[in-house]
Amino acid sequence: MELPQLSPDSLPQLRLLTRLSPSRRKLMAALRLRLSAARVLTSLILFVFASAATPGQTATPAAEGWVVLAMDDYRALRRAAFPAEAEPKTPPVEATLTRLEYELKVDGDFAAGEARLFVDVIKDGWVRLAIPEGLMIQAAVLDGRQINLVTRSGDKEGRGYDLLLSKPGRTTLTLKIVAPISSVAGTEVLKLPVNSAVSRATIELPRRDVDVRVTGGLLLEQSDITSGSRWVANGSGVEPLAFSWRRRVDDQRSTQMLRLRGSIVELVGLGEDLTQISAEVQLQVLQGQARNIKVGLPEQFTVNQVSGATVADWDAAPRELTVTFIDPVQTTARFTLSGEIRLPRDGRLEVPLLRLPTAERESGGVAVEVLGAGEIKERQSTGLDEADAGALDQLIASRQSPSLVAFRFKPAEGKSDRDLSVNVARYTPQAVLTANVDEAEYKVLLAADGKMLVQSRFSVRNNQRNFLKLNLPSTAVLWSASVAGRPLRPGRAPDGSLLLPLEKMKSGEESSAFVVEISYLDRTQAMSNKGRMRLSLLTVDLAISKSKLLLHHPPLFRITPVSGPTATFRPAPYQEPVWAVTRGAAISADAEPKPDAAPMADGNDPTQQLVARLRDVKHLSTPARNRPLRVVFPHFGPSIFLVSELTSENQTPAFELDFRQEKK
Repeated sequence: MELPQLSPDSLPQLRLLTRLSPSRRKLMAALRLRLSAARVLTSLILFVFASAATPGQTATPAAEGWVVLAMDDYRALRRAAFPAEAEPKTPPVEATLTRLEYELKVDGDFAAGEARLFVDVIKDGWVRLAIPEGLMIQAAVLDGRQINLVTRSGDKEGRGYDLLLSKPGRTTLTLKIVAPISSVAGTEVLKLPVNSAVSRATIELPRRDVDVRVTGGLLLEQSDITSGSRWVANGSGVEPLAFSWRRRVDDQRSTQMLRLRGSIVELVGLGEDLTQISAEVQLQVLQGQARNIKVGLPEQFTVNQVSGATVADWDAAPRELTVTFIDPVQTTARFTLSGEIRLPRDGRLEVPLLRLPTAERESGGVAVEVLGAGEIKERQSTGLDEADAGALDQLIASRQSPSLVAFRFKPAEGKSDRDLSVNVARYTPQAVLTANVDEAEYKVLLAADGKMLVQSRFSVRNNQRNFLKLNLPSTAVLWSASVAGRPLRPGRAPDGSLLLPLEKMKSGEESSAFVVEISYLDRTQAMSNKGRMRLSLLTVDLAISKSKLLLHHPPLFRITPVSGPTATFRPAPYQEPVWAVTRGAAISADAEPKPDAAPMADGNDPTQQLVARLRDVKHLSTPARNRPLRVVFPHFGPSIFLVSELTSENQTPAFELDFRQEKK
């Protein structure tokens, strides 16, 4: 074999080749063969192109030679030819305490016994595991052989210890420990550190007459043994597991005769087919303990649900409901129940009442409302007083139904006589519309500075609607409100609108209307020399058949209504209210006050008549709530009269005025 010619520049590469091992020499030889083949292929391609370009010339064959690689390229080629195996990922933890079990016996001021730690080692090599703090360790045994624990690094006081392990897998460490017991106000407390996901403690106490409490875990078992008492609890793993016990005090309440007082607040909804009943029962134990309570039920009453924080179970039998509590009630308890009963649709009905027959004093109340088109005509009661619904419990006070009547129980024992009967009249809803405003009358007093007083009267016919929903202008402030001549405070809907309870009338031709009156203050732009202003009134959720507007304005200005497609009102000669109910309300509200009448003879003195009427009025059990006053609308200054027809529901009546200041 003929060696190639070497130049002085190739001496370092030659020294490199001589130092290579046989395996690396084979690799270099393979690389030389691959490069030679590549060079031959490249030469062949160049020859073909050269032959095509110059047919008369002959290509010169390439001579063989050496390929020299740098060390970095060589290492890259070797890594590509022989990739190294991926190193295993490091485990997230080196070792973990999987389970911790205590078995201790209380002896004086200490509890001695064993603590078993189940440890899982994950990492190869030496690992360090922290031992729970707060224990006095006497000895440590690992898999049957005694070992020494090392002091935790950085712990100068020597309270913390670590366990060193070198073998992967599960091991069991048994510690002989002593835990101190503290005493606070006659209560002894034993705290055991817990730093594992699963923990369990078994404590033996050489006494039986103690009450035990566990914090930081759950007490699973409490039993009496020959030497005393035994407790078993599981820890939560978040906080130390603490046992606290004190000497048991004999409770005489368990042997005393039960004495209690009760209150039942009941809501009865008279429906077309079924009568729904909801009740709230409150108990006050005066003596003894109440493990359960019996509630007297009406005949054919079906209990649907009994709920309460202290209720464990309930059992409904004919005419009796038994409610069992989780723990015996020593002070107070509260629960709710709901059910249904089938009663006649109309006519005279006996209202079903729930009773507490074991109560030495029974109080509370009942409210009855008609669901659907109907009203309560007459009612008779025994052992009850008619009351204001707002004075009863929240269950009834939150109801805002015009057909609701409420009664309060006269305080008496649970077996006293109580009954309530009502006469219900049902109507046919299809006879007339659900609700409608026959006539709306607006009176506006406008000042030059933009202040405005508005009084609105609506003649309403209703046989199903419970509330009239209205929205005042955004800048308006409510002054007063009344329904059928009775001043009241409107409710507030979730969207901020006002709610007025409506009366339900008989359906048919004989149904009569009543007046809803609203007075409020508003502000608009101040009146300058001349200009135009737009006034908006309140919005109601009922259709209005006909509307009338009487506007009083300052005498120094000339007011001209603006007509157009957006104007709700148009000018017209003044007209009296069409409906008698609106006309009567207008006369009574706007009439001038008359001087007091002279005393009459023969006992007809107005003062004596007033006293006689007050004496005949049946007072409620609670005083009536304060009512707002009714406002008398003032009439003065020049005025204009406007009318409108067929205002749809939720439409805001509005009109525009041109004003000009007259010269003095």
